[in-house]
Amino acid sequence: MASLNRVLLIGNLTKDPELRYTPTGTAVVNLRMAVNRKFKDKNQELKEEACFLTVVAWDKQAETCNQYLHKGSPLFVEGRLQSRSWDAADGTKRNTIEVRAERIQFLGGAPAKQGAPQEAPAAHEETTETAWLTEESEEKINEG
Repeated sequence: MASLNRVLLIGNLTKDPELRYTPTGTAVVNLRMAVNRKFKDKNQELKEEACFLTVVAWDKQAETCNQYLHKGSPLFVEGRLQSRSWDAADGTKRNTIEVRAERIQFLGGAPAKQGAPQEAPAAHEETTETAWLTEESEEKINEG
């Protein structure tokens, strides 16, 4: 039986990235993202709803997101759904579904995060105002 797990999102960060490191030193960042939808209800009134998601990025991509993104930053995410479980401090079992980022594209202009350089690294620049960050491109950049 065939299956597909692919997610494409465009939205804005609802808070600054949350970077941390695993015990082995691997960077991981949580990006809290809102994706809005506008529609007309049965009375033809314009409505808007938001879906709030957690996007998880790893390794060099995590560090780059932490460096250049901030609350309100627009971004495009391509990835897959991922579920995980853990035991909470009160002993209850917790579950969540997150988006595991495979590619992240920064949308909009130069970052305005305090202390961040005004331009993205040359290795991530393209001819437009966006830059693709993928695990594959990071490997190619590091090899070259």
